[in-house]
Amino acid sequence: MLIARLIADPATLETRLDAATRALEAEGLALANAQMLDHCGDVLQLELPGDDAATLQRVLDVHFNPSDAIIARDAFRVPDLFVSDMDSTMIGQECIDELADFAGIKPQIAAITERAMQGELDFEQALRERVALLSGLDEGAIDRCLAERIVPTDGARTLVATLKNHGCRTVLVTGGFHHFADAVADWIGFEHVVGNRLAVSGGKLSGELVGAITDSSVKEAVLRDEAGKLGDDALSMAAGDGANDIPMLKAAGYGIAYRAKPKARAAANGWVDRGDLTAILKLLNIPEHSWVA
Repeated sequence: MLIARLIADPATLETRLDAATRALEAEGLALANAQMLDHCGDVLQLELPGDDAATLQRVLDVHFNPSDAIIARDAFRVPDLFVSDMDSTMIGQECIDELADFAGIKPQIAAITERAMQGELDFEQALRERVALLSGLDEGAIDRCLAERIVPTDGARTLVATLKNHGCRTVLVTGGFHHFADAVADWIGFEHVVGNRLAVSGGKLSGELVGAITDSSVKEAVLRDEAGKLGDDALSMAAGDGANDIPMLKAAGYGIAYRAKPKARAAANGWVDRGDLTAILKLLNIPEHSWVA
């Protein structure tokens, strides 16, 4: 059985559902049930026999666009673990791009960031290249950047606080830097942080990194390791937006692509294209009156 939950424009929901039902039938997928959830009245739940999630996602993308949705094969429940990317997911910015602005080279670095996010460049090579360009920048620029540029994504604090209130462990894992991620985790409420470390010498960035690189394989490994600590039946959820998040999104029970690049969006079984991060709470059918502000 496939179960899909989605949030779409209520004004056109009925018309879109009729068209989607016909499209599913043409693909050999008969809709068994469609209903609005009790706790979150704008969430539509669809149930279909079979296991063809790819066709279901394709039909939903055609007939409910934009939407927020998750496709699952088992009954929904609140996850035991939430692992999230930071840049352009839990915060609205790419930290390295904003930091580069203090060095006067934002366009140059942002172009590399975009290509890496799209999956066009090797992540580690692109990261080291950008960090090298920051050599000589005063370390104090990081504090200024945090204070002046970095803002949590709408709904981030409520999402994390509410999940924690339901017993979910929360981990922030980033291809960015602890200089930023430790502060962001504190703002939003994450319990653990994994990221890269910028090397500093004499109060200035040296243009190098300290230690191993947090890349896509590390993100996936963190999710699997954290889930393993919670037991064989632990349900994981991940959120991200770029190519570096794809293995993590695929490994999670619920992999949520948030306003994501095409490759990450295609790899996930959930997506938020329409609302803010509290859409995830709605899709989990957590009543709004129980959300933690």
